[in-house]
Amino acid sequence: MYDKKTLLLAQVLITFMMATSMSGIMSVLALGPTLEWLQAWPRLIATAWPIAFVLTMFVSKIGFGLAVRICGRKPVAGE
Repeated sequence: MYDKKTLLLAQVLITFMMATSMSGIMSVLALGPTLEWLQAWPRLIATAWPIAFVLTMFVSKIGFGLAVRICGRKPVAGE
């Protein structure tokens, strides 16, 4: 198991990578690979990242809870 500081940093990095990739993919599908898209993308990342971070505070707990129920056991430290 990881300490709280490592888990928080991982959450910051993962949500940044997901917000960047998802906002890029979805906006390029909507706008096409244009200059307009390239100019809009940084603003979309800045909007999506904090939303993704806050949502993971709730969704990750639900996801882990469901995974434990589906697998039928509690996670063991070190796995």
